[in-house]
Amino acid sequence: MWCKGRVFRRTRQGANFMVVLISLVIIFKEQLTNLVRSILSKITKQSNSI
Repeated sequence: MWCKGRVFRRTRQGANFMVVLISLVIIFKEQLTNLVRSILSKITKQSNSI
């Protein structure tokens, strides 16, 4: 029976972690989008020069 409590505790911690992670993505969505865009454009430019 003690194992069941541990599993629920870990699941709760995992759920809390996911909520925090999703919240951070939502808050910084624009910055992340700009970062990915700039990385992809840099990769495209450098691949064209090869």
